[in-house]
Amino acid sequence: MKKSFQLTLLFLALCLPHWADAHAVITDYSLKIAPIHANNPAKVELSFNSQIELGLSQVFLVSKGDKHELLQTANGNKQGQIIIHIPPLEIGDYALRFKVFAADGHLTEDVIHFSVSN
Repeated sequence: MKKSFQLTLLFLALCLPHWADAHAVITDYSLKIAPIHANNPAKVELSFNSQIELGLSQVFLVSKGDKHELLQTANGNKQGQIIIHIPPLEIGDYALRFKVFAADGHLTEDVIHFSVSN
């Protein structure tokens, strides 16, 4: 029984760190410090804790009425960074809904809400 318990602990110790790194987790985004102003195109940077497969990922602009618009994205200068091109927007509330694939193939989905002002 004691040996079985030790083997279980060893298995968990070896496997848990891999499970923790399995998904791309957003670590930072530029909307926190750089708001989007009305009627001006903008760029938003999303930073993740792991490399992103940009070709398999999607970012949507969500506007009033739950309208989704697929946005253009590009790789940033740092590993795990995505640059999102935002078209000129009117004053109001919006969201970025993203589905990104980490380099290991795990899917992460999340939403970031933001407001556009003058």
